[in-house]
Amino acid sequence: MKDREAIFVEFITALRKREKEDSKSRGEKVKLDFFDLLSEQHIEGGQRWSKLKERLETDPRYKGVESSALREELFKQYMDKQAKCVDVDKERELERQARIEVSLREREREVQKARSEQTKEIDREREQHKREEAIQHFKALMSDMVRSSDAAWSDTRRNLRKDHRWESASLLEREEKEKLFNEHVEALAKKKKEHFRQLLDETSMVRSKKITLTTTWKEVKKIIKEDPRCIKFSSSDRKRQREFEDYIKDKYITAKADFRTLLKETKFITYRSRKLIQESEQHLKDVEKVLQNDKRYLVLECVPEERRKLVMFYIEDLDRRGPPPPPTASEPTRRSTK
Repeated sequence: MKDREAIFVEFITALRKREKEDSKSRGEKVKLDFFDLLSEQHIEGGQRWSKLKERLETDPRYKGVESSALREELFKQYMDKQAKCVDVDKERELERQARIEVSLREREREVQKARSEQTKEIDREREQHKREEAIQHFKALMSDMVRSSDAAWSDTRRNLRKDHRWESASLLEREEKEKLFNEHVEALAKKKKEHFRQLLDETSMVRSKKITLTTTWKEVKKIIKEDPRCIKFSSSDRKRQREFEDYIKDKYITAKADFRTLLKETKFITYRSRKLIQESEQHLKDVEKVLQNDKRYLVLECVPEERRKLVMFYIEDLDRRGPPPPPTASEPTRRSTK
């Protein structure tokens, strides 16, 4: 008996629960249908329920709501929900507009920065162009007014200032002008030195006035003193003499280096030459006879003792080193045995 009663109670409880759920489901459907009805009306924000309901009374979804009070309550819920949606949409739109504005401002900053960099670059190029023009004007001024490599900056600057072209180089600092002046003077000195040495080279090629490695400045001065290249080189005879002596020294060093090369090229001279000379002086004469066919030997004609010392030093060096090593014999080809 008790089991039947328990089963009955359980059945009734389940039935009531199902009825409650069905009722809730029906109520939810009625609510959603009513919301759909309202959404179809395109309701404005300030519209009143009393005016709106007159348009809805014939619709089944309107009648599906149990009471007028519930309809008005659902209307208020719908309007609150719509207001919230509008607020969310507005907020999203505001956020979107804010992002757009930030992006535009950032882009504008980038454009302004690029324009600023471009302007700076143009200004730098313009400034560089002006500086280059100033340098060219100053160089042209010096080319016209500074002809001597002995000129001093302190004296020359005063003369340059008097020329109207001095202002064309106003962009240059004093140190820059002095540096350009020094470079100009060095170039003049180098050019005059080249011309002076060219004169000495030409004189060396004239047989009647030939300059040798032992020619003195006193001797050569008589030959070249009237040449413009000698006169322009320097007004100081001491400077001319010093340059001539440097010229002879360079020629002497070159002549000895060329002669050593000649000795290495002469196959007649071998490691046996020293022994042959000790046995007979004739071998040394034969060596010199071979060498005298080359101008590198003849250049040292004015210093025969020094030339012979170079020959003997080379022969003694070959003697110390002994015979050259034999050429390496190629390894015989190994044949594989079968």
